[in-house]
Amino acid sequence: MPAKTLSQPDSSKADLWVFGYGSLMWRPDFEFIEQAPARLIGEHRALCVYSFDHRGTPEKPGLVLGLDRGGACRGVAFRVAAKRRGDTIEYLRAREQTTNVYREVMRSVWLENEARQRVSALAYVVDRGHVQYAGRLSLAEQLRLVSQGHGRSGNNRDYVLSTVKSIEAQGFRDPQLHQLAAMLHE
Repeated sequence: MPAKTLSQPDSSKADLWVFGYGSLMWRPDFEFIEQAPARLIGEHRALCVYSFDHRGTPEKPGLVLGLDRGGACRGVAFRVAAKRRGDTIEYLRAREQTTNVYREVMRSVWLENEARQRVSALAYVVDRGHVQYAGRLSLAEQLRLVSQGHGRSGNNRDYVLSTVKSIEAQGFRDPQLHQLAAMLHE
């Protein structure tokens, strides 16, 4: 299956904004010149992607976050200098597109900083037609998958708990993720 990517994103001479809503919030692993709390309208953060690579295997899948349609999502926007744009996109594709479960898109996000400006940011939105799309799972099923998941990036439990910690550091809560984190602590 070919990667779902932007057409010619490397050609721009402008800085690049990247919207993080999961592990990108706490482990961006790319060089940026600014970060700001941000809100994306029209999609929400959800544990809706079976992980066969980073946090699970095909035999024992984990569960990772995706942006799924509807609602809104608070996260972090990172501004990447224009000269780092191509390298950053290449890195993000290698990280986020290992199985092509996400669509690489540009979305408007509102920065929750002093300027309160709207910027266009690169974001990774779940492809609902992909075999790894889990859809809406019960909390019990999420707990089961997260508890069993372990992949090349580590254990699934740590991924969820690190994301919750990052959300709290930004000064907000994600009720469903916080409920799952409480269950993982038990």
